[in-house]
Amino acid sequence: MQNNNKKMVASVTSRDADFAQWYTDLCLKAELMDYSDVKGFIIYRPYGYAIWEGIQSYLDRRFKETNHQNVYMPLVIPESLFQKEKEHVEGFAPETAMITTTGVEDLQERLIVRPTSETLFCTHYQKIVNSYRDLPKLYNQWCSVVRWEKTTRPFLRGKEFLWQEGHTVHASEKEARKETLDILEIYRKLGEELLAIPFVTGRKTEKEKFAGAVETYSIEALMHDGQALQSGTTHYFGQNFSHAFDIKFTNESNTLEYAYQTSWGVSTRLIGAVIMVHGDDEGLVLPPYIAPTQIVIIPIQSQKTEVQEASNHLYKQLKDAGFRVSLDDSSKTAGWKFAEYEMKGYPVRIEVGPRDLERGEVTLVTRHDRKKHQVKLTDVKAMMPNLFKDMHDTLYRRALDHVTKHTYEAKTYDEFKDYIKRGGYVAMSISGEEAEIQIKKDTTATARVIPFDQHLITQTCPVTGQKATQTVWFARAY
Repeated sequence: MQNNNKKMVASVTSRDADFAQWYTDLCLKAELMDYSDVKGFIIYRPYGYAIWEGIQSYLDRRFKETNHQNVYMPLVIPESLFQKEKEHVEGFAPETAMITTTGVEDLQERLIVRPTSETLFCTHYQKIVNSYRDLPKLYNQWCSVVRWEKTTRPFLRGKEFLWQEGHTVHASEKEARKETLDILEIYRKLGEELLAIPFVTGRKTEKEKFAGAVETYSIEALMHDGQALQSGTTHYFGQNFSHAFDIKFTNESNTLEYAYQTSWGVSTRLIGAVIMVHGDDEGLVLPPYIAPTQIVIIPIQSQKTEVQEASNHLYKQLKDAGFRVSLDDSSKTAGWKFAEYEMKGYPVRIEVGPRDLERGEVTLVTRHDRKKHQVKLTDVKAMMPNLFKDMHDTLYRRALDHVTKHTYEAKTYDEFKDYIKRGGYVAMSISGEEAEIQIKKDTTATARVIPFDQHLITQTCPVTGQKATQTVWFARAY
């Protein structure tokens, strides 16, 4: 039994030995995805897709609670339409895939496979928005997009990925700005309540903001290896797109006015964040609220009638109570099952064996700390809600401790370079874009966010020697 376990675990590269290989091992061996026949396009296997469904379910509920509606826009965009917003085009032009032929004849106009859908939403809004009474329009779509990335990695960066993209139209700047920050808070809560990830939030620098936006805000997660991952963004567009697409409405004073817009989205990149924040050398560690299967029951000596009956009864009891539970009574060895579900990060494993049953007990193993607990069979169902809350809170605190221990303030450029090598976030007060460009050139670190809580660490920028104007958090990033 132990040999099977060791063999399974040994097939995952150690995180500290090679973090990138560890990540790839987990994606494949935990059966989250597989590579397709087209480079850069992955297959989302049921287990990986189920994690995305959990994220989708949480956000869809929150969006609908805030009166957003789901729509679906076409997959393709006429090239002429895409050219209407020049700054936006320059942001995406290198990554666009184009359809030029049907296979029988060439198209009269090339079609762009959507890298994002601003242009499609804008042309639709231009047709349906006429009066302030039509506003706001709070639309969201769940879809895939295609961006022809040169370097790809499962979930983190691919030529095609799944996401949600919200696009809203408002009658006032104040309302649109509020929408942008309200969605950012929904994303932050997604990390806190579902993924057990403490997202750092703030505004992007001018250099890092979304093409076409007035302001971009971001949620950032810190991975185990000290690199940051941009995990979602919200954008205040102001009237940039409404001018380009002539989205006007008659206001309450009966005057024509350009509308105010926002856009926001998260993607399957969040799956990568969950893997890299919580996983360990034995495999995935999934927080209980996002785990596709929360509890697995493994009968020991399943041929014994009392073991079968107890396992089936416990399975039905937990399933009826609303838990995501599975019962593995297959002929595979118990050791293989233990290693398999540890690899896949199932939060709770319950072993039902004849010796424990003689005492009216089962053995319960919690994945996040790998501890064994002897529990009365009659107590299992009642203890699960508190157990899951404790597991979730522990994982969140563990991730938050990691962020806290790897967040630094730099008063000199030498200090900054030293901290960046250690991994994590480094806050430094800089003069502007000139410093930002130099930092990236010297260290490969990029500006992650301008935090909402602003205070100058130094009055002078350590990079340029000029007056410092704002404090920015930097990190090396995926």
